[in-house]
Amino acid sequence: MTDSDQVRAGAPRIGHSDDPFVPDARPPLSWKTTTTLPSWVQAAADIEVTRDGTTATAHVDGPESVLVDWPFEPLRPLESALVRVRVRGKDGSASGWSAGTEVTAGFLAPGQWRARFVGSGSDEPHLLRTAFEVPRTVRRALLHSTAFGAYDLRVNDTPVDDAELKPGWNSYQWRVSLDVADVTALLRPGRNALGITLTGGWYTERFGFRDAAERFYEGPPAAAAQLTLEYEDGSVDMVVTDERWRWARGPVVSAGLYQGEIYDARLAVPGWGGPSFDHAQWNSVRFPVVPEATPTPRSAPPVRVTEHRSVERVLTSPSGRTILDFGQNLVGRVRIRVAGEAGHTITLRHAEVLEHGELGTRPLRNAAATDRYVLSGDGEEVWEPKWTFHGFRYVEVDNWPGPFTPEHVTAAVMHTDMPRTGDFTTSHPLLRRFHENVVWGMRGNFLSLPTDCPQRDERLGWTGDIQVFAPTAAFLYDCDAFLRSWLEDVRLEQRAAHGVVPMVVPAVIPQVPGLLKPVAAWGDAITVVPAVLWERFADHDTLRDCYAAMTAWVDVVRDRAGSALLWEEGLQFGDWLDPDAPPERPGDAKTDAGIVATAYFHRSAQLTARTAALLGLEGDARHYADLAERIAEAFRGAYITPHGRMMSDSPTAYALAIVFDLVHGARRQAMGDRLRDLVRAGGYRIATGFVGTPIICEALTATGHRVAASRLLTQTECPSWLYPVTMGATTVWERWDSMLEDGSINPGQMTSFNHYALGGVADWLHRCVAGLAPMEPAYRVIRVAPTLLDGLDDASVWHETPFGRAEAGWRRDGDEVSFHARIPPNTRAVVELPSGARHEVGSGTYTWTESHPLPSSPRAPLTLGSGLDAVIDDRTAYLTVLDAIRGVDAARAETFRRTTRWWRGRELREPLDKAPLPVLAAVEKALAELPAHER
Repeated sequence: MTDSDQVRAGAPRIGHSDDPFVPDARPPLSWKTTTTLPSWVQAAADIEVTRDGTTATAHVDGPESVLVDWPFEPLRPLESALVRVRVRGKDGSASGWSAGTEVTAGFLAPGQWRARFVGSGSDEPHLLRTAFEVPRTVRRALLHSTAFGAYDLRVNDTPVDDAELKPGWNSYQWRVSLDVADVTALLRPGRNALGITLTGGWYTERFGFRDAAERFYEGPPAAAAQLTLEYEDGSVDMVVTDERWRWARGPVVSAGLYQGEIYDARLAVPGWGGPSFDHAQWNSVRFPVVPEATPTPRSAPPVRVTEHRSVERVLTSPSGRTILDFGQNLVGRVRIRVAGEAGHTITLRHAEVLEHGELGTRPLRNAAATDRYVLSGDGEEVWEPKWTFHGFRYVEVDNWPGPFTPEHVTAAVMHTDMPRTGDFTTSHPLLRRFHENVVWGMRGNFLSLPTDCPQRDERLGWTGDIQVFAPTAAFLYDCDAFLRSWLEDVRLEQRAAHGVVPMVVPAVIPQVPGLLKPVAAWGDAITVVPAVLWERFADHDTLRDCYAAMTAWVDVVRDRAGSALLWEEGLQFGDWLDPDAPPERPGDAKTDAGIVATAYFHRSAQLTARTAALLGLEGDARHYADLAERIAEAFRGAYITPHGRMMSDSPTAYALAIVFDLVHGARRQAMGDRLRDLVRAGGYRIATGFVGTPIICEALTATGHRVAASRLLTQTECPSWLYPVTMGATTVWERWDSMLEDGSINPGQMTSFNHYALGGVADWLHRCVAGLAPMEPAYRVIRVAPTLLDGLDDASVWHETPFGRAEAGWRRDGDEVSFHARIPPNTRAVVELPSGARHEVGSGTYTWTESHPLPSSPRAPLTLGSGLDAVIDDRTAYLTVLDAIRGVDAARAETFRRTTRWWRGRELREPLDKAPLPVLAAVEKALAELPAHER
């Protein structure tokens, strides 16, 4: 067997995604090696580029294979190149040349963009077209296009790609993305045509809440296109949007992201995008005034339809309406296949849940989420709205012609088309479903930019949501390019706000008080998200690009905090959506907002210091590291007693102090112990909001309280992660009780059934429970450190790191626990097993087995005089007490469940002191009948 059979280099990735067009002249290069040779490490690599018929080779010494600097002359505008690599290992092994990756520089030279933005001058959807001649053989035809609005482009009546809602949403005042396509194969000798369907998309949408919604961007939508024709003889022609284009109405009567789409098939214009169509009677285009933003090549993957799902059930509501259940809360739209009379109108209304059997539309607020199709009457018709999207599981169908056939309806799932890179699995069915819900929530909310929800009149880029979810997102999907693109808009919005990171980006809700004021945990997205991209993808360029924004944010907060370095003034969301907050006051959390704000101030200063050090800015690194330490001292002095008690005695406060590295030593352990006591006192039910939820289990396990973490994780009572699963949830909810136990929707005006923020705990499942975490950027060094949870029999993850596939996990078989790990080539791992055994290993596949008997002890006799902690720590005993009360008085049992605080040192009889004698007798009897075997 030759070395090249044992070691293979994969085709290189050029840039930060798999797009064949790159936006940069010097795109970084990455490649993965596959080999069965153990502990394989790259010693060197050769990179070959072929351009303009000439081949050049560069040599790279060392193990670098992720985002390696482009080693050749910069790409010229529109230049194409073919790149391949070969590698050599430290063991002397070598690969052959990889397959080649072809890439084209999608950017234009200065002054080369000549297209004008054209349109009808109105907000209504319309068609645009022109015809042109191709007089000789075309070698290559590249089409650049964009819009202030949403558009689709056709060449000779054929779509140029499968992207949706192009060009996506940016902060249009300063930035609009330019799509690039190679359309050579779509052209023909002689007469050809370009056609554009143009709608308003985000550009003309009304943003804001309820009656306050209003347009943010001014002017009607407009599109621009530039086709560059390179002929075999070396000559070049251009076809651009200009005064020769014409426009006309089409079958899309109206289209809005929130309201939905109305399509009248009777108004279709057959062949309008083809070369033989006569558009002489169409209207001359206008040149709407648009923002002075030079289009720049799109740097994130496009939105696409990634799958279609069939109807699972057809329901008839109590009012007699036909409702389709797709079995999964998703984001996208519905495709129908139907026949009927001309003018017959079908109405499709979308919602995420049913409420007492009817479509639950109240949470949508002002979003109608309704599509209408008017039939042409021309036989069987197939339609799928193209200019809207909805968050839904259920669709109410009204006025279907004739008998309804569910096979004639499917749901199209839409999101930014990122490669899937990770998953978590366990035999615990509810937890497995919860993790699937996290994945579906990310899919639905990563649509052009990271949104907070996909269904109501909002769908905005809330910075706090992605700040807490970014680590989970970076594990599940290759979202580096997606978040890099969004961070460009963050920096533009922040610059306009003089260093303040807005609550939402793009910042399109100026009518909301405080939009441009600093808010902790939301504005900190500018330090946290770039740090995550560095940790998970080794994205050094994003750190460099965001560094000035990071320092600007920390300096803004420094001014607000004053000499005390405590951020206690101004608008704050704090631990948003604490489960104890009233439905209409989601910010009324148990944790003092100043604790949250100051903890995040420390974290951002710390991340900024680390970034400065990575960039070689030693003076800045010392400055911000010193600031971070002084903030920590101020935090400890103001909010923590000498014995480790927080001034806000709440789980989020302790979790922040522990995970954000604000306390050390004995005081840290004391705070972990107090956190465990609080979690127990709450009956192992969630007591945290947006800020505390992603980190509370990590705080518990980091201080030795894995039993408490396990009980919290596997809890099914409300509030808990698994309560929504027991209620049929297929995505993560915005509120712990978005749906109440009686099947009614939470009465608050802000209720969503698809929010990813509370799913941020999945990062802990990946890193700590299954035990796969990066110790060095991009997982060059992997930490394998699983945590055994008594509530689980197993846990496993896989993750496609930038170096290759890694895996980790464990499985219990009685007292024996087996652990496994897979480490990709060119990386190594530090393995820390629960026994304390430590191994350092290179690439390869490994297993270990250790004895870990489940903790057990004889159950002591329990009575009304037993301690509350003893009862709640014995899940069987707790359920027995609850069932005994419920058997006599169900209402009292529910009150007991919701209000009892399970403190150590208190007896069970105390919360039952006013209970009738039959209740006390039932509890005593049930406890006496508990078996005395080990628990």
